[in-house]
Amino acid sequence: MSEGENADQAQGGRAVKLHHSAQTRSMRVLWLLNELGVEFELVEHAMDGSLRSPSYLALHPAGRVPCLEVGDEVWWESGAIIELLCEHFPEGGLGRMPGQPERAEWLSWLHFSETISQHVAALTQQHVMLFDDAMRSPVVTKLEAARTGKCLDALEERLNGRDYLLDGGFSAADVAVGQAVYSAQRFHRIGERPALAAWWARIEGRPAFKAALPQPGEKLLYERDFYAPWEG
Repeated sequence: MSEGENADQAQGGRAVKLHHSAQTRSMRVLWLLNELGVEFELVEHAMDGSLRSPSYLALHPAGRVPCLEVGDEVWWESGAIIELLCEHFPEGGLGRMPGQPERAEWLSWLHFSETISQHVAALTQQHVMLFDDAMRSPVVTKLEAARTGKCLDALEERLNGRDYLLDGGFSAADVAVGQAVYSAQRFHRIGERPALAAWWARIEGRPAFKAALPQPGEKLLYERDFYAPWEG
């Protein structure tokens, strides 16, 4: 039986549809679906008012991505979606189920991605979303970039002597944190963090990661590779 047929059986015949915008947290879900070999429909959204349409708000009450339709169910919040996908596709080995030895570590590192992402979100707001320089804050851009660096330091310490975040190998925690680091590098370089750099090279080499990257012609959230702290 093929991987795709396995996925169809696990889905119970339910159609899967991912609502996605490039370079956002929905990249985590897109990447994980590819890792798991799940067949799905991709619906791409620009980061504009279309996410506030009544039809989309009926799916996601905050008008954000990701949103995953699985049959008649609607899942949102990237961390919750990742947990649910790993529960529905345990044969993929990317989750750590209740009772398994690495369960607590898996959950902790999975949700550490949001610690990184909250700083990235603040920096994205300052550098990308605010259209007038008078709205931007040099203090915020420097402080949040420094906080992002502290998160990268924590990853460097964790990855020292490890190939992936868990001793048991690559997991969905690496997916969630990998997406956060992908975005964080717009504002804070990996620099002299050799363990993190080696992990990132392994992440970049994964076919499912490459498949989740923006495609040619896709509308990007970040127009630059790097945004230095704003000086005012």
